[in-house]
Amino acid sequence: MAIRSLLQLKHLGARVFSTAAKEPAKGLLMGTGRGRATSFLRAGDLGVPAAWTNMVCLRFPALGIRNGSTLALGEEEQKTGVQTGSTGFPADGSGNKAIFSYWNITPARVTKDDGTSWKWSCFRPIDSYNANLSIDLKKHHQPRSFVDKLAYRTIKALRYPTDLFFQKRYGCRAMMLETVAAIPGVAAGILLHLRSLRRFEHSGGWIKALLEEAENERMHLMTFMEVSQPKWYERALVFSVQGIFFNAYLLTYLISPKLAHRAVGYLEEEAIHSYTEFLNELDKGTIENVPAPAIAIDYWRLPPNSTLRDVVVAVRADEAHHRDVNHFASDIHNQGYELRETAAPLGYH
Repeated sequence: MAIRSLLQLKHLGARVFSTAAKEPAKGLLMGTGRGRATSFLRAGDLGVPAAWTNMVCLRFPALGIRNGSTLALGEEEQKTGVQTGSTGFPADGSGNKAIFSYWNITPARVTKDDGTSWKWSCFRPIDSYNANLSIDLKKHHQPRSFVDKLAYRTIKALRYPTDLFFQKRYGCRAMMLETVAAIPGVAAGILLHLRSLRRFEHSGGWIKALLEEAENERMHLMTFMEVSQPKWYERALVFSVQGIFFNAYLLTYLISPKLAHRAVGYLEEEAIHSYTEFLNELDKGTIENVPAPAIAIDYWRLPPNSTLRDVVVAVRADEAHHRDVNHFASDIHNQGYELRETAAPLGYH
């Protein structure tokens, strides 16, 4: 009889342990729950000795915590129609959208210097900066070694199909270019990160510098998406090019970091040329000089009345900085040193 009772108790346990239970399991512990479920807890019911009942009940307190935590509070919020952070206020401070978290993590309320609400979640005011517009745009690394010539000719060869595909559509060209330009920094950063972990050594700040470069290129993409939207076949092109270029660059960096950084340096030189042509078309009036997107004004700390031309000038300055950093990194390897032996140029972004 006792064995049969335990088997029945086992089947009833599935109902008690279910997170979808309408009534918290705490009622079962206190004997206040409704229905038949509470009757089996009393000593003598179903032939279970009192000592066994006490032993079984020792496992139940965790159930009340489980059913009464995220799920129970989430159901309560659904009834009231209000979602709040774990401290009781909307996650973004605006009341428009909020995330409930049992883990007591609430997104910080961020404001601008003038006290107005900061509306970007992809970056914070501390990440914004003024682009260095005085940077030399005409600097060029003259290819001398075999590695330099290989990198230079490879990038030049890639420019021809790009010109053929985009022609004078510079807005879309810039957007698509940034989907590729954001890859080298994160690929190289990953490899340096893993190397630092394997060898138990510092990176000289190069991991941070390269990841900052990748993030900056991604912000270029987020900006130009406000100006031009890609067509379906251009999105398909991104899928294929991203997969090919990421793996090709990753393999190149494993074989020769000197070659990889030199190639990116030349790629950035081509980007400077492309953005200069973009500016020429804006000055001619071929492309409308529309107001600058709000995200660009906040990211580069531009004046409120800035235009698309101001954005392109700031982006071109960023590309010139990336050119210098990658040529510098290649020079370090070319002279027989490792990146970690030379401090990375941090602080631009």
